[in-house]
Amino acid sequence: MDRVKSSMQQVPNAIPKVIRRTGGANSLELERENFERGQAVSINKAINTQEVAVKEKHARTCILGTHHEKGAHTFWAAVNRLPLSSNAVLCWKFCHVFHKLLRDGHPNVIKDSMRNKADLADMSRMWGHLSEGYGKLCSIYLKLLITKMEFHIKNPRFPGNLQMSNRQLDEAGENDVNNFFQLTVEMFDYLECELNLFLCVFNSLDMSRSVSVTAAGQCRLAPLIQVILDCSHLYDYTVKLLFKLHSCLPADTLQGHRDRFQEQFKKLKSLFYRSSNLQYFKRLIQIPQLPENPPNFLRASALSEHISPVVVIPAESSSPESEHVVETDDLVDTDVPSLPAPPEVKFDDLFGTSAAIDPFNFNSQNGMRKDDKDRLIEQLTREIQALKEELESFRLESGRLCQALRGRVSELEAELAEQSHLRLQAVGESEFLKAELDDLRRAREDTEKEQRSLTEIEKKAQANEQRYTKLKEKYTELVQSHADLLRKNAEVTRQMTVARAAQDEVEAVRREMQEKVKSAQEASDRQEREQVKQLQELQRELLSTQAELDSLKTSVASSQQSSEVLSTQLVALESEKAELVQTLSKVEAELALQGEELQRVQNSLSTERESGVKTAEALQNQLNEKESREQALEGQLVSARWSILQGAVEEAEKIVQDSLAQIDDPAHISCTSSADYLASRCQASLHSMDHLQSTREAFLADNTAVLELVRAVTQCGHLVGDTIIQGSATSHMVPVEQADALSESVKACGSEALALLGQMKQRDSLAAADGNRLRAALEAILATAEKLRPRGLELQQGELGDLVEQEMAATSAAVESAAARIEEMLNKSRAVDTGIKMEVNERILASCTELMQAIKELVLSSKDLQRDIVESGRGAASMKEFYAKNSRWTEGLISASKAVGWGATVMVDAADMVVQGKGKFEELMVCSHEIAASTAQLVAASKVKADKDSSNLHRLQQASRGVTQATAAVVASTKSGKSQIEDTETMDFSSMTLTQIKRQEMDAQVMVLELETRLQKERERLGELRKKHYQLAGVAEGWGEEEEATG
Repeated sequence: MDRVKSSMQQVPNAIPKVIRRTGGANSLELERENFERGQAVSINKAINTQEVAVKEKHARTCILGTHHEKGAHTFWAAVNRLPLSSNAVLCWKFCHVFHKLLRDGHPNVIKDSMRNKADLADMSRMWGHLSEGYGKLCSIYLKLLITKMEFHIKNPRFPGNLQMSNRQLDEAGENDVNNFFQLTVEMFDYLECELNLFLCVFNSLDMSRSVSVTAAGQCRLAPLIQVILDCSHLYDYTVKLLFKLHSCLPADTLQGHRDRFQEQFKKLKSLFYRSSNLQYFKRLIQIPQLPENPPNFLRASALSEHISPVVVIPAESSSPESEHVVETDDLVDTDVPSLPAPPEVKFDDLFGTSAAIDPFNFNSQNGMRKDDKDRLIEQLTREIQALKEELESFRLESGRLCQALRGRVSELEAELAEQSHLRLQAVGESEFLKAELDDLRRAREDTEKEQRSLTEIEKKAQANEQRYTKLKEKYTELVQSHADLLRKNAEVTRQMTVARAAQDEVEAVRREMQEKVKSAQEASDRQEREQVKQLQELQRELLSTQAELDSLKTSVASSQQSSEVLSTQLVALESEKAELVQTLSKVEAELALQGEELQRVQNSLSTERESGVKTAEALQNQLNEKESREQALEGQLVSARWSILQGAVEEAEKIVQDSLAQIDDPAHISCTSSADYLASRCQASLHSMDHLQSTREAFLADNTAVLELVRAVTQCGHLVGDTIIQGSATSHMVPVEQADALSESVKACGSEALALLGQMKQRDSLAAADGNRLRAALEAILATAEKLRPRGLELQQGELGDLVEQEMAATSAAVESAAARIEEMLNKSRAVDTGIKMEVNERILASCTELMQAIKELVLSSKDLQRDIVESGRGAASMKEFYAKNSRWTEGLISASKAVGWGATVMVDAADMVVQGKGKFEELMVCSHEIAASTAQLVAASKVKADKDSSNLHRLQQASRGVTQATAAVVASTKSGKSQIEDTETMDFSSMTLTQIKRQEMDAQVMVLELETRLQKERERLGELRKKHYQLAGVAEGWGEEEEATG
């Protein structure tokens, strides 16, 4: 009876298995549906409105789901249905789960989440309006998550959990100091967001109580575990990057980095200490302790003392509520029956059994054999029992479906409530937008008022300008009348030039005022246009919000219709249940046919096994053919790579050969170049040789890196060919001996380049190709170019930079000394002279003192402007290297500084002679004009490389105008004093006779002729002196060599 019972139990289990094999086309969809359902349940359990910490098992299920589907589409599909904007606790727990996914989920989670970045930013701004509670925490946490996603998108080498080795950290910067500098700044910003969340959570807790053991406190503290893990890695990487930057850049450049690190170090140390004392963290995580003092980045050996902080999470429990439960229902395939069948049952089913011939059937031997009728009764009884069990299973299945439908109805009701909530939220947002629209309207009215006030200001400015013009005209008239009383016709002409200069200055001031008014008007117009654009955007947003509101209303109506459809489906299921009861009798009839179907299925199973073996053999043959084809394709790929490399090498050979051919071309004789440009080409060629050597080694190690080698070969060919052409062009500008040597070096360089490229064309000689001979030829050309550079470039970097500082200091000292001497002469004149002479001396010396003060201000402004120019243009180089690089400009500054200092000294000597009565007033006026020319030269030299919007440039221009005015004042006071002294020496001819007067007249005519002749000669001599001065200045500063080089 046991054998019969076991054989009867096998029949209903085997049939569904066969049916499942034949109808398994929808198994993937069923598996996907089960996966999405399980993920939705875990997400809803992890992210809920209860103020308790997220359970680790639910979060772990979400993480495993991202690895299963290789992304976060299911997660975001479930999260987008949650009302995160209406419940702060729900949003807080979402941030916690999302942070875990970014750290431990699949790498594609970050990419899939970037499309929701705008929604997260809007949600952060919305929660930011709350100043306390979970609202503020959610705003800061969302900003941290956005910063984390942006950091990993910009730096894809960093994984989500930030675990990297030192080699990977070096590769992330690509051995570029600029990349390391930018990466450090981004890490500072990242760590700043982490610390803000850390500090905000602590500030929101009442530390006077044991908040870490309450459910609400643990809900706020649980996300800090992820923050501690991120902070430990960010701190370690920041320290290592700062040490690397200090080894490459000056310490002053990194002062801002050090200050920011000091501030973050203090915050992180304090927060780690406070966290380690909480009971909640002691069970879950071992927080590291930072050193007492921050690392000293100015000492390179301090890197060896740095210990990377390591956060340890105990393996026995990852959260206080985690349960070590293994759900076997998710791991076992319930569709396949796992009941073990006794081996004797399988034997009896295949070969049958006979109690008559079984020597071990003792029941038969004892006369206890049952007849066929009893066996049939038992068999039918068992079949009826099996049918009853199947009917009961049908009933349970129908009940489960009814329950699922009821659950679906409740879900639809919840969605309806959520849609209603969203409708209310949309109404609130529309009201908020209306309020913002009113604010913008008021702002527009304020702008119109400001524009009207600006118009009034412009009118006032025009009136002031007219008033100033009238006053200036009156002042000009007074100056002209005063000049007519004091000076003769020649002096009047010169005073007119001064008046014209003053008028030009007034015109410049007026133009500046007009430009300022025009810029203010343009700014107001631009602001008005921006406000109009913002108003239009808000109107469009309002229309879109109204459209969304209409769509929500339609969705609510459709939800009501769907609920009615579900009720009708429920009635249909009840009728279907009645039909199932009626079909029970039919199932009893079909049971007899299923036995025969079992035999047929077994036969078909054996045939399927045979066909499966044949199919496996065919697939193995196809696999072998595919491997052979792949090997052939690999060989073709290798040959194609080598042909590409050969083509690039041949092209480089043609470039070099063409360059060598151009050297011998007669048309090339007219081409010239400079030694500086030749040196730069040589240096570029040497750098390309280094790149060619590294790419060749990489290609020998891995022949897939052929593209880099092709680029390097092409670049090297172009640069070497350019070096050959520029070397030949430079040889046309130098003496014959040096030209011959340079031509030989250029030809040797070309032959070595062709030899190297010839070796690289062959596979056998590629590994043995040596570029040292070509490198030596390029270095020889570079050495020749350095010898041919102008003499002004022979100064060392330190000498040229120090010379600039020395000359500027000497100029300042000369001006100070001149001012002191003038003060001393003024005191002596007051003690000795009286009357008109003392008045004249005081006026002349006072104007000279003002001139010295103006020159002093000009020199200081020039120093400030030069400092700005050097700081903005030197980059990572030092100040001395910048002066050496821009030697022409530096030599111009030195020449101008010398001229200013010399002019000040000569003018003081001339003033001293005039005060003593031994000098001439003309010498003092000439010295004043010379100082004005020297200061103009200094201003021009300083303005060459200055930014036009620099404040120091404006100060320098104002100081230059002050020097011009002071010079004019010195000339005017000198002429006025001369006329006063000459007026005192009146000529009395009353006592002279006619003969004496005639004699004096002849002497005067002779003197006039002599003076006119002498004046003509002196003018010619002045012209020759100026020509010679220009020639000497050009030789000293290399003007002639530059003209030849540019020609």
